[in-house]
Amino acid sequence: MAIPQARDADGLNDEYAMRRFLAFPAISLALLSACSHKPRIVTALPPPPVPAPLQPTMPAGAYVGMRTPPRMSDGRYLTPNRNLSADGTVWHLRAALNVAALACRGADEDRIVASYNALLTRQKALLQTAQARLSAEYKAQGGAWQDRYDDQMTRLYNFFSQSQVREPFCRAAAATLADSATSTPATFPSFASDRLPVLEKPFTDFFAAYDAWRAASVPANRMASMGGAPGASASGGGQTGSAMVATAARRGK
Repeated sequence: MAIPQARDADGLNDEYAMRRFLAFPAISLALLSACSHKPRIVTALPPPPVPAPLQPTMPAGAYVGMRTPPRMSDGRYLTPNRNLSADGTVWHLRAALNVAALACRGADEDRIVASYNALLTRQKALLQTAQARLSAEYKAQGGAWQDRYDDQMTRLYNFFSQSQVREPFCRAAAATLADSATSTPATFPSFASDRLPVLEKPFTDFFAAYDAWRAASVPANRMASMGGAPGASASGGGQTGSAMVATAARRGK
């Protein structure tokens, strides 16, 4: 005679209850396994911002709308010291050093004045000849040649009198005067040809720095406010020289 199996309180036999009990962990593990394999969503980071290009800064002493000389076909600025004869080069060098003696201040002031006066004495005959021949060049062109000559000398003195680069100009003038002490009348024209560009360089470097700033600032200004850029025009420089310098230029001192 078969022995009836025991039943639990719910009327289920022990074997069925055991099977149901064992099935629950298997289902739970399957669910956990499905959750653990859920694909991860990766968010792509945006690329880093591109740094803005560095903009040149306006050189000290410059101002918006400042005039700079135009450039020639060879890239140089059209200053009063272009297309000179040998006599013109000598006389323009003397004019630049004259401005230095009149305008330079500070520790080198006395030395510059003394060296300039010594140069005038040492090269007196050569300088007189250079001035006479340069005047003859203007006279040969006819018309009101004296007015043209005087106007050119005024522009020349005003060019070297621009105050924005006074310090580097005075350093160059002091060095030029010191080196001129060993020049003879025979070698001085060659010396003048070599040193006139040195005296002019602080000014042309200043023009180039301003033009670089202006070229870089035009696109930025247009994007920011659609405003106009400062215009350039042909000029020998921005700031005119003093009345004392202009007077000295006309007198040829």
